[in-house]
Amino acid sequence: MNTFSIAIHGGAGTLVKGMMTPELEAKYKSALQLALDAGYNVLEAGGTAVDAVEKSVIVLENSHLFNAGKGAVFTADETHEMDASIMDGNSLNAGAVSLITGIKNPVSLAKDVMEKSEHVFLAGEGAMQFAKMNGYTIEDETYFYDELRHNQWLEIKDTDSFQLDHAKKKDSKFGTVGAVACDKEGNIAAATSTGGMTNKRFGRVGDSPMIGAGNYANNKTCAISCTGSGEFFIRGVVAYDVACLIEHKGLSLDEASNEVINKRILEIGGDGGLIAVDVKGNIAMPFNTEGMYRASKSSKGKEEVLIYK
Repeated sequence: MNTFSIAIHGGAGTLVKGMMTPELEAKYKSALQLALDAGYNVLEAGGTAVDAVEKSVIVLENSHLFNAGKGAVFTADETHEMDASIMDGNSLNAGAVSLITGIKNPVSLAKDVMEKSEHVFLAGEGAMQFAKMNGYTIEDETYFYDELRHNQWLEIKDTDSFQLDHAKKKDSKFGTVGAVACDKEGNIAAATSTGGMTNKRFGRVGDSPMIGAGNYANNKTCAISCTGSGEFFIRGVVAYDVACLIEHKGLSLDEASNEVINKRILEIGGDGGLIAVDVKGNIAMPFNTEGMYRASKSSKGKEEVLIYK
């Protein structure tokens, strides 16, 4: 039987140790553990990598601690615009949604785009129509209200600045969420979900819903979910870049992930991290920031839940 494994992340950035209380750290670790177990249980029961990554991301979207789903940040208009994507490394099928509002679990909507439509990427009003056709309830704005998120927004509203959740000028750090998994059949998948940037305008979209930039899976190489400065991850086509280094240069999962995160993305001015898995169940979780909320578990018995280096 193939080694099966899963890795998840809850964002990367300047997670300054001094700002993190022991209570808050315990809350983050417990939320990561819940998400990790949810996905791992699917794999252990013989479920698919696609179902496992969806399950893990749903748990993270349901927590107000992370910038996705319930914890999504506020836009300039004091609303929430969420993005998500999912990809199946076996079939290369993918689904993505962007600029959606009121959807409790954007990752599930992305999966429905993959499985129930002829398309890969739906955005805005059209994506909302598709959600309604597929029986999604539109949650009230109060579901997404979080005092900390609202205060972050109040600090910069009516200004031209926007805030990446882990930007250096701020103490409260959160981020995108994601999961990658390898199942018992040796198939891999990746899923990513985010609330984007605080005070974002003009329908800004980051790397999270973009296949090849923030999310990618291909059984030939690896499955990747990214977190960080989205504009740079789009320019660097980061997720696909890791896969290319494996396919065309013969690098290992670890080497390729590190080359992209600790060299290539830095060279163009970006920061962040990623989680990666290959068909042998190997895992890599590099990041070039002070911390990245992350966790992984493998059928070989290794398990970890970490925040800092």
